[in-house]
Amino acid sequence: MTNLEKVNEHPEPGFGSALLCCSGILVIIIASVFFIKIELHIALILALIWAAFNTALLGFRFRDTKALMNDGVIAAVGAIYIFMLIGVVIAALIESGTIAGIIVYALGVVDPRWFLPACLLLCSFMSMATGTSWGTVGTAGVVLVGLGEFIGLPAPMVAGAVISGALFGDKMSPLSDTTILAATAVGTEVDQHIRAMFYTTGPTFLIILLVFGLLSFRYAGAELSLTEIDALRQPLLDQFSVNLLVFLPLLVIISMSFMRMAAEPSMMAGTAVAVIIAIFLQEREFSEILYSLQYGYVSESGIASVDTLLTRGGLQSMMWTLSLALIALALGGILNGAGFLKVLVSGLIKRIKTATQLVASTIATCILANMSMGENYLAVIFGSRIYKDTYQERGLQPRMLSRCVEEGATLSAGLIPWTTTGAFFSAALGVSTAQYAPWVLLSSFNMVISIGLTALGKGIFKKNNP
Repeated sequence: MTNLEKVNEHPEPGFGSALLCCSGILVIIIASVFFIKIELHIALILALIWAAFNTALLGFRFRDTKALMNDGVIAAVGAIYIFMLIGVVIAALIESGTIAGIIVYALGVVDPRWFLPACLLLCSFMSMATGTSWGTVGTAGVVLVGLGEFIGLPAPMVAGAVISGALFGDKMSPLSDTTILAATAVGTEVDQHIRAMFYTTGPTFLIILLVFGLLSFRYAGAELSLTEIDALRQPLLDQFSVNLLVFLPLLVIISMSFMRMAAEPSMMAGTAVAVIIAIFLQEREFSEILYSLQYGYVSESGIASVDTLLTRGGLQSMMWTLSLALIALALGGILNGAGFLKVLVSGLIKRIKTATQLVASTIATCILANMSMGENYLAVIFGSRIYKDTYQERGLQPRMLSRCVEEGATLSAGLIPWTTTGAFFSAALGVSTAQYAPWVLLSSFNMVISIGLTALGKGIFKKNNP
């Protein structure tokens, strides 16, 4: 008997029970983190206990509740492999001198006045071409945040530009798994889905490009003198031998991504090349490299900015993030499997009267699904299934639902600390989710513009329209 069949043996929760369970979880997390000031892990464990208690009230035995938790984790097991590898890749790129090489070559040509829009455009292009925001943030993003700190820009602001660009490409690329998943889940063509998103995401991108340009000009006086550039370059050159060979590991990762190879073999191949370069070019002992891959590279240049940039990476650096994601996924397994989310959202759908309310509700539901289940793939599927009949009944084309689902699920995932995406972005960039979230302008602006255009009667695709 499957876990789903076991769940069907139990009564579906009522709307009041679903509301009590879900609102209780939000209260526990908010109160624990912001008022009691305890670690987010413990807050999620308390929320997990509360959710399990609510399943017990429905008649679930513990083994059935545990099966739902397992299902939640298994649904996102692919992300777990990438979590473990990204820490190893970052350490390997530091050991090989790749990170140092990019900084050394870029310091003399980077202009702070254009840095933020350049980050946005570069990450948009890379993510559009590869179809992955994770790969973009974990490679180009790491370098850009470090380089931004070197030239005097706030790391959260740079991270916001990087993530905005990565999400734009991930959202609009026909190669993106979330783009394909959203279109498939609602029953529309990928090209139709992307065209629908251009109505809201296109104007959003132009607006945030302008905003990031204006923000960059605030740092127009931050140009580094030759003396300052040399002062930053020299500690890097003292630790690493820098030439064009150090860029080979990054080139391998990006090339394999462009060829649509899976993230895991791309990252492992890049790591292997980086280790070889570290041994023969940087003259590092193999045992020292392995130690860095496990615990991270430690820079001891004596220059605070250099040491902050280079002291990072390693498998163990991702364990805090991984454990957080595992707890969140287990919690999501209960909320989804026991039907709490479905009942809660179904009750809200019955109260929707206008297209604007429907769009806002769809986006809000996907955000809630991300907060509850910890994984945007699950949020995309959940939002698509729960609203599919409603959009049909209102005479709206499936591509309008797929657009709203992406705007809620894909764009919000990186803003929530305990989702797999939010935890990954934070760990890779070395900036907390709370710090960079206000600067991920694509997410907030896109959601507002989507709802606003619908209220104005724009971008609404009805079945009798072309």
